[in-house]
Amino acid sequence: MKDLSRSTAPEAGPPAPIRTAHLGLGAFFRAHQAWYTQRANASVSTDEAYGTAAFTGRRPDAALPLQAQDGLYHVLVRGAEGDRTELIGSISAAYDGADGATWVRTLADPAVGTLTLTVTEAGYRRAADGGPNLDDPDVAADLTRLRSGDVALTTAPARIVGGLAARRAADAGPIAIVPCDNLIDNGPTVRRVVVELAQMVDPSLAEWIEQHVSFVSTTIDRITPATTPDDVATVADLTGYADRAPVVTEPFIEWVLAGDFPAGRPPWEAGGARFVDDVRPFEQRKLWLLNGAHSLLAYAAPFRGHTTVATAIEDPVCRGWVESWWDAAARHLTLPSADIARYRADLLERFANPRIRHNLAQIAMDGSQKLPIRALPVIIRERSAGRLPEAGVRLLGGWLAHLRDGRDVRDPRGSEFRAAASGPLRAATGRMLDLLAPDLAGDAELVAGVAEAADELESGRTHASGSSP
Repeated sequence: MKDLSRSTAPEAGPPAPIRTAHLGLGAFFRAHQAWYTQRANASVSTDEAYGTAAFTGRRPDAALPLQAQDGLYHVLVRGAEGDRTELIGSISAAYDGADGATWVRTLADPAVGTLTLTVTEAGYRRAADGGPNLDDPDVAADLTRLRSGDVALTTAPARIVGGLAARRAADAGPIAIVPCDNLIDNGPTVRRVVVELAQMVDPSLAEWIEQHVSFVSTTIDRITPATTPDDVATVADLTGYADRAPVVTEPFIEWVLAGDFPAGRPPWEAGGARFVDDVRPFEQRKLWLLNGAHSLLAYAAPFRGHTTVATAIEDPVCRGWVESWWDAAARHLTLPSADIARYRADLLERFANPRIRHNLAQIAMDGSQKLPIRALPVIIRERSAGRLPEAGVRLLGGWLAHLRDGRDVRDPRGSEFRAAASGPLRAATGRMLDLLAPDLAGDAELVAGVAEAADELESGRTHASGSSP
């Protein structure tokens, strides 16, 4: 068995010059944006290739094996028919995100014209009004550091602002910031957090960002479960390399982008990326159909004994919940009905893929951040139309039961929501909704339905339609 490096895998070639940066060096980035850059580089000459300097978001863990492997790793693509691997070499350097000096030096390099982000919804540290959350002690501490010029920053918005401050000081020119997280209008959303935080540091920096930084809106899609020791062994068997950083993913992949790239970009369309004028129709399709169904299964299906998406969707009861949710969501999508029907069929195939172990506990993380964009828009629209969406009620009931169970709650507001969800069920439902969606907390019919759905899940009484008995 050979160690993986550019010397032992000459087909990878030398690292490309660093022309893009990335924050959030996790499995999804390596299965998605780095994969697209690999395909882009395969379509151009060596001197036109784009190398990425990738930084971890929270801990150094993900960078360490990549450093030892010269940035190389394999993507293990698990289709229903079997496994295949792809060697990815588009990461030219991997760093601990806490290495502030290297971070600002990278963003200050005029050769770097694009910064992609995968920091999760919670990672943008937004307040309820959408601006930076100064009640977050980490954000407040970073603001003090930014004002003093300290580069030892810990939060994603502060790191971005610190990097852009260094870029302005170096007169390195414009740059595009490309958020790849499930946020509504993620380009403008991230722009607001960054610009407002910069305004608190130095108003002239905020003005420079408005003039020189493009915030691109995107929608992204590729299921990427956590890599297990068995997956590592499979990659070794298939490739002959002892890869310490493989990622597992499905065959399906999608990336839709809208916005300007004032300093150039990799030709990601070579991998199938789509550049459009408006990503919102695609964003809503993905958030409501894929992510909304994922959240429904993540919170409700464990009460039927399921731990993965694949086993849950095989359960006729859970599939009935999902189909009912899709029926409700589809009424509010603007893409052609044929596109929606095709996407739903693709989702059923993807969810049922027996080769992908997508853990429901992983999907259930950060529900307080995810539900307002994955589920509430559909539920609010349905209530405005005078309908009580059965599967939407089931989803909220599952979230409430998940909070009340408490064992697997991993959420930045977990303690707050768990406290609200405790006690008598009807009162707990009202408190939970008041925190999650205040406009719905006074909806007596919805509150009653959610409380009953939570009671059904907790007591083991569930039904395929998602309706009450």
